[in-house]
Amino acid sequence: MRRTWTMGIVVALALVALQALLVPLFAGPASHLAPRDLPIAVAGPPPAATALAGRLDAERPGAFDVTVLPDEAAADAAIRNRDVYGAIVLGPAGAQLHVASAASPIVATLLTQAASGLGGAGQAIPVRDVVPTDTDDPRGAGFAAGFLPLAVTGLLAGVLIFLLVGGRGARVVALITFAVLAGPAGAAVLQYWLGILPGDFLAVAGVLGLIALAVAGTFAGLGALLGRPGIALSVAVVFLVGNALSGVAAAPELLPQPWGAVGQALPIGAGATLLRSVAYFDGHGGRYALLVLTAYAAGGLLLAAAGSRRLRRSPTHAAAVHSNPPQPVPAG
Repeated sequence: MRRTWTMGIVVALALVALQALLVPLFAGPASHLAPRDLPIAVAGPPPAATALAGRLDAERPGAFDVTVLPDEAAADAAIRNRDVYGAIVLGPAGAQLHVASAASPIVATLLTQAASGLGGAGQAIPVRDVVPTDTDDPRGAGFAAGFLPLAVTGLLAGVLIFLLVGGRGARVVALITFAVLAGPAGAAVLQYWLGILPGDFLAVAGVLGLIALAVAGTFAGLGALLGRPGIALSVAVVFLVGNALSGVAAAPELLPQPWGAVGQALPIGAGATLLRSVAYFDGHGGRYALLVLTAYAAGGLLLAAAGSRRLRRSPTHAAAVHSNPPQPVPAG
């Protein structure tokens, strides 16, 4: 009886400690969103553009990473290539702000507010959305919300494959099958059912399949390598930390550093970046995210294949020893 009471108290204390860690993990970064070396451009005649870039650096030190470009065409090209989030274009009629809400609606709003005083007498300057979000998802809320189901299904797939599928080949085939099916299914839901994501269907399906393989492969691979502690490690790093630092609803450059960079080195953050790049920007700006996801997917498959043999041998060997105990050697 005393042991039962003690165990209950220990479990309660452990859950309270976990709660104390999870609340700041999720709420902390979200409550401190601010531009930190946010890439933007100033385009126009060199003297005026250079002067404005210096003014932005002086007024908001460390907030923006400003690039000076010669004209409006260069600014729009930089936005479409995901080199910058927006640009202030200086022309004969005055200043104009170009943004890409598809890259981050929150950043587009932030840049609009930051540039409000450039029109003179506190007036707002004209804003042009070079790469807008989908018309059925104008605030990008559907895009951000769609990533939690991706993470959850990847988690469940990896755990169930680790627990229920035995054998090296079967485990690898199960992971690949899940990814091949999850990609087109997710793309069909986002593009044809909900209609909140543009882009080429096959390209979007490929990205979603790669995300699924990266998440599920990490869970199954670490589980095969470390057992149940590997699953716990995957939950902590990939699911909890990865969701909190992904920047899906904002942008990595708005998170306190280095946490924004850490989130981009995990599957969910890299997946969001790659999906935005493929759906809205013809793949521009997604190279690093593609490398990250490919590394997790390949590493997960290798660990699942290598670890499965070790985990299969151990139970078999134990069962054989139990059913055929060593016999005493007769004397003489």
